[in-house]
Amino acid sequence: MDFDVIVVGARPAGAATAMLLARAGLRVLAVDRARFPSDTLSTHQIQIPGGALLRRWGILDKLIERGTPAARSVHFDAGPAVLRGDYAAHDGVDAVYSPRRTVLDALLVAEARAAGAIVEEGFVVEDLIRDGGHTGGGRVTGIRGKRKGATVARTITAHLVVGADGKHSTVAKAVRARTYRARPPLTAACYGYFADLPLKGGEVYTRPDRMVGLWPTGDDLTIVYLGVPVSRFSDVRRPEGFRAAVSEPGDLRDRIAAATLVEHLRATTDVPGLIRHPYGPGWALAGDAGLVMDPITGQGIGNALRDADALAAAIVATFDGDRKAFRAYHRARDAARRPIYDLTARFAAFRPDPAGEILFPALAEDPAQVARFLGVLAGTVAVRDFFSPANLRSVVGARGLLRMAAARAAARLFR
Repeated sequence: MDFDVIVVGARPAGAATAMLLARAGLRVLAVDRARFPSDTLSTHQIQIPGGALLRRWGILDKLIERGTPAARSVHFDAGPAVLRGDYAAHDGVDAVYSPRRTVLDALLVAEARAAGAIVEEGFVVEDLIRDGGHTGGGRVTGIRGKRKGATVARTITAHLVVGADGKHSTVAKAVRARTYRARPPLTAACYGYFADLPLKGGEVYTRPDRMVGLWPTGDDLTIVYLGVPVSRFSDVRRPEGFRAAVSEPGDLRDRIAAATLVEHLRATTDVPGLIRHPYGPGWALAGDAGLVMDPITGQGIGNALRDADALAAAIVATFDGDRKAFRAYHRARDAARRPIYDLTARFAAFRPDPAGEILFPALAEDPAQVARFLGVLAGTVAVRDFFSPANLRSVVGARGLLRMAAARAAARLFR
């Protein structure tokens, strides 16, 4: 075999996986059709567990040195009430970071190379090869592809091929990875970079027909994100419609009017939700290739980094003879992600939850519970723990819990 592992895709999931495997002493090749630095549609946010991994790997300080600011506090305007609080520290990290992908991805690729991985940029994978060198069925034993502009395809072999090539993964399609809990695109996701729009932390505004997020990024810019029902895509995909939509909540109108949109507006409706079985004979999946959710909760980069960490450990264990390592990776991934996957789908559906009229005003009066709620969104507090009946009762009281249940039942009755 030419390599122990070939990683297809060298953005966060792929570059981090390649880096960790190379650090563990494996022979690693990572390929990507892009050349770095390059931009891509992105949620930007590195939630706190992802930041903790970057810190452990010795990368977070380098990201900060490249101009990525920290957001340690959040202004969360839920409509019925405004929650203000700071993130609780987790593994030495107490902030969300929102780097430009031109910065983050290039840094991770550089770290993969520094660890000893070979990274080929501008390389397009055309197919996988199987036992005996044939495409089709059998164990995956490598890739076939070529650099952009080349006329002759190359065959490169490996004991394992990792698909870290996004939600439209070539690897996942080639192996026909089983998909489950799939959800169609429900939102239009749009964002732009604004100058002269200062923030003290992050800001989130939720309304029945939109979610607006503002986060500091590099070059003293603010990324302004807008999520709306997919039916409204044509209304917000251009700068004038986007500005109108993000100006409505709270006190944003004057600040957005005074700010300058730099670069072009990014907008897409290609935001499905799906989960794929993440391993099989000679192959495995990481990042959006294995599990993708609507960007409205900003989980993508953090999920990619956590997948890289867990999958790299599973690969090393498998090479050491542990036949159950991939199964454990699959189970742990789903157990950790499905609650936030389902919560994200509820946000993306833009179905008003009348229980929020009871929950959020009570929550705003309890700083400790505000911190826990922010921890849910940042990935440090389990969804099921925060939304358990016992915890909700501690926030709104027994009568409040009954009122929340009654409000939701009435909403279902008249929907």
